[in-house]
Amino acid sequence: MTPWTCPFCALLCDRFALESTASGALELHGSDCPRATRALAQSGATPARAQPTIEGSTATLDAAIDAAADVLGGARQPLFGGLATDIAGARALYALANSCHAILDHAHSNGLLPGLRTLQDRGLLQTTLAEIRNRADLMVVFGTQPSQEYPEFFRRCGVGDAISPLREIVFVGTAVDPASTGAAVVAARSLPWSGDAYATLAALNALCKRRQIEAAGALRELAQRMLAAKYVVLVWEPGRLPGTHRELLVESINQLGKTVNRTTRAGGLALAGNDGGHSANQTLTWLSGLPLRTGVHPGGLAHEPHRYAGSRLLADRAVDALLWIASFGTDHVPGTGNATSSLPTIVLAHPAHAARAAARVFIPVATPGIGAPGHLFRLDGVVVVPLAKVRDDGLPAVAAVVERIDARLKRVRRQSA
Repeated sequence: MTPWTCPFCALLCDRFALESTASGALELHGSDCPRATRALAQSGATPARAQPTIEGSTATLDAAIDAAADVLGGARQPLFGGLATDIAGARALYALANSCHAILDHAHSNGLLPGLRTLQDRGLLQTTLAEIRNRADLMVVFGTQPSQEYPEFFRRCGVGDAISPLREIVFVGTAVDPASTGAAVVAARSLPWSGDAYATLAALNALCKRRQIEAAGALRELAQRMLAAKYVVLVWEPGRLPGTHRELLVESINQLGKTVNRTTRAGGLALAGNDGGHSANQTLTWLSGLPLRTGVHPGGLAHEPHRYAGSRLLADRAVDALLWIASFGTDHVPGTGNATSSLPTIVLAHPAHAARAAARVFIPVATPGIGAPGHLFRLDGVVVVPLAKVRDDGLPAVAAVVERIDARLKRVRRQSA
């Protein structure tokens, strides 16, 4: 048994253990999390000995790094996409972006950007997993069933723990999440949107300010329960909120938390940041002062949250090279169809990644928390969790590969100067 922190969602659960079976497979103990189980199965029964490829043919790592540097050195506007790596990998990618003037966007930016926009415009009131477990007695979940993307979420919040104060969960705009009903000590119920999500949140805000408005009885009851609670936690998943202007809904949820805080205590928790999303965003912000969807151009930095969406740039053929990072699994591919078929693409990814077949240069890399150590930010944004290497799969970490590409690119430019 090896104590293990799971890197496969942004909860970063750290009370699991891994055991190597007789076949060499990694078996999970301490949880039946389907997300972790599936990701471990993708890691294979034996350490990977995959080789880099150039145009589909096997190559040495040195040759693949040279080829990747040639692609980026010849590009006028490259895109760094996916960005599924740890903090060290994100640091190295930002340095490389400075060398080749790239735009950076994460595969899960759509789940992060609504919160970032609200933070920039109005400020954002966020709580932590520990605060929820120790203090919250009422949880209100807006428009999502958390266990679909974060299977261990309710357990991390104290559901089923007799000493946790959490006793009631209300789901607004969605059915009760089955994972929230596993303990008799917690009552769960659901309410539909009253009109739509915008109207529902506006009504809740008004009711919690004790204004006299027309509203459904269930909504009035919820507002009264929120004001009577000792600690309310508001939970949402930005990427699953309805509508096209999700930042307005996030702002309304945040305002609701501020309203409740006038008479009792409340905090919010956005469920986002899988595959190193929070880590990429935090790292880029502290190094550049700007979050994801920022371009590092010869004339300076530019943050364009709509224009620099990776999918938009690929669809509009606004970039001429793509570096795709996917070190946590095989799910995220850099796009399909004509938008990427002729685009010079470099993929640093899990050995079994489907994108290897279409990549001009493919370099298999180690998964942080499996074949390499690392650090990631948890989804509440305040805790950096260390990841230990649990086996040697013979693959380099993303940071090591990116640093070598950057060094090669700089060396070639010095020689040609």
